[in-house]
Amino acid sequence: MPQGKIEVLLVGAKGLENTDFLNNMDPYVILTCRTQEQRSSVASGKGTEPEWNENFVFTISDGVSELTLKIMDSDAGTSDDFVGEATIPLEPLFMEGSLPPTAYNVVKDQEYRGEIRVGITFTPEERGEREFHGEEESYGGWKESAY
Repeated sequence: MPQGKIEVLLVGAKGLENTDFLNNMDPYVILTCRTQEQRSSVASGKGTEPEWNENFVFTISDGVSELTLKIMDSDAGTSDDFVGEATIPLEPLFMEGSLPPTAYNVVKDQEYRGEIRVGITFTPEERGEREFHGEEESYGGWKESAY
């Protein structure tokens, strides 16, 4: 499996289900890549068609196969509402190197709830950083004393 960095460009979303009945939603996204989690800014009052245009970088190692985007609605005074989520398989990214901004389905309770646009770039780790350099190693476990 590849190792390196993925850069995620969170573009925006559209057709989201409005979870606020009185106001426009204030959506934000929680991006999760295995154990790493990052959060976008809140698109205040942007309702069902928010735009973020924010970049996020994740360091990935063996076994990472997907990126999860969870869309939440920020609510003052009450807990934030879960709007829906999209899961992006990373295998095509590792093969192509980058994926242009693409719309992914947002799902909640197995139902379509809109779409989120995301572009992703993969930068593999330089394998040279981990190579063994024999010339630099000292041989033997002790040094002769100067006495």
